[in-house]
Amino acid sequence: MATATNRAPQKELFGHPVGLYILFFTEMWERFSYYGMRAILVLYLVSATTDGNAGLGWTQGEALALYGWYTMLVYVASIPGGIIADKLLGQKKTVLWGGIILVAGHGILAVEEMWAFYTGLGLIIIGVGMLKPNISTMVGGLYKPGDIRRDKGFTIFYIGINLGAFLSSLIVGGVGEFIGWHWGFGLAGIAMAFGLIVYLWGQKYLVNVGNLLSKVERSEGASLSGLFGDLFNSPIQLVVSAILMIGSIYVLIAESIPYGFLCIFLTLVIAMMLMVYKDLTTQVMKDRYVVMLLSFILVIVFWGAFEQAGGLMNIYALDKTNRSLPFAIPFIGDEVPASWFQSLNALFIISFGVLVANFWARRKLKNKEASSIFKMAIGVIIMGLGFVFMAAASVQFEANGSSAMYWLVLAYLFHTIGELSSSPVALSFITKLAPVKYASLMMGVYFAATGLGNKLAGVLGEFAADAGDLAIFSGITIFTIAFSIIVLIMLKPLKRLTHGVEDEEREMLETEQYEIADTERDSK
Repeated sequence: MATATNRAPQKELFGHPVGLYILFFTEMWERFSYYGMRAILVLYLVSATTDGNAGLGWTQGEALALYGWYTMLVYVASIPGGIIADKLLGQKKTVLWGGIILVAGHGILAVEEMWAFYTGLGLIIIGVGMLKPNISTMVGGLYKPGDIRRDKGFTIFYIGINLGAFLSSLIVGGVGEFIGWHWGFGLAGIAMAFGLIVYLWGQKYLVNVGNLLSKVERSEGASLSGLFGDLFNSPIQLVVSAILMIGSIYVLIAESIPYGFLCIFLTLVIAMMLMVYKDLTTQVMKDRYVVMLLSFILVIVFWGAFEQAGGLMNIYALDKTNRSLPFAIPFIGDEVPASWFQSLNALFIISFGVLVANFWARRKLKNKEASSIFKMAIGVIIMGLGFVFMAAASVQFEANGSSAMYWLVLAYLFHTIGELSSSPVALSFITKLAPVKYASLMMGVYFAATGLGNKLAGVLGEFAADAGDLAIFSGITIFTIAFSIIVLIMLKPLKRLTHGVEDEEREMLETEQYEIADTERDSK
């Protein structure tokens, strides 16, 4: 960015900008609504139509297929959400409109009609796409370049996400399973309304972040029309894109219409990313961009495994886990609701989030290996080891006809420690590496990668019906560990490509004045 402006000091609370806590509570209620609905979605789909709390009676394969497409689209919608923020509304207003659409979507899901079900899902996809990437980018904007508190801030923000997820799995899950699925969907809409109220009230603490760039600055920013227009003047990029598009059209015509459109979309994203790389003006920026692309692959692998939680592991808890208790829970009975296992991940994040963040921060201050790439790879390994317990549960089920609850608890514990080392770090890493010209767009691509991981999770869950749970869980363990080891072997050259973007991080006080500048400043 050509210009730079001085930013007034921000009011702080507990060592962080007050705006962090506004975004914390906004996202907490948004995630309450999203994860509450997610906790009961697959259970609603597979519940028999003749039950007292009737569902749709779908097969496991059908339910996991929809789950994969829905969760993928929720995150892929972040790309247009980022563009709307960059070019039309600014991040702050885009988050606001996303919240309004989410309230409408969850509210419509409360209506017991199929048109309402699909309409509600569609509105949620649009709303999350507008809100999710932009509120995360705003968190990064609260901190100065090189401020070591940034990772801690993202971890605190991440705890807000999971506080909402924890409460929603218990409350929405309980209401959905014992009172009615659509009552649970409606409750999620009320929670999102609370989030909107918090966000509107806290605008005075978000004055310096999320604003629409000036007309001149927007003209300097990302231009999709310019990128794709220049594609025809770029022979290598054009040939690669053309080959991929031909293959995508073949899939569309000869194989599958949904997957054909997905391949076309991915081709357009790849073409865009190729042109972004060409548009970067220095080798430092290009090298960092390459590392960022690798981080996207790590994200896809991580969520492809992790998101078995809402799909295959959710159904496993319902059908194959002995959930009986030796005592009765008031209003619930002596059997743990299947949806309540979804709260374990959030509970463990709340319990261990700050500890894990401090562990990595101390390692870095002691000059031990604690780069973002290293943390992400270690996180994938730890998460993959969690599926060892699910494989053991599958063996126990085959022998006894049911498996113990502690296998799920241990799996979620390892998944959580892995997530804490990977996911919030990836969010922060993108804000460090992405050129500001493409900041929101790259955050949108990050969430699109998360969406592809979700779709991969749905596909793997579908395969479980034929391959068996043991094969799927064991295969996930082997692949995630092997892939992460390859990344760790490449760690030194990858760190060189970041050109020290994380080497000078330190505690920075808000009283230090600084100029707002883009991440390209280090390359000039």
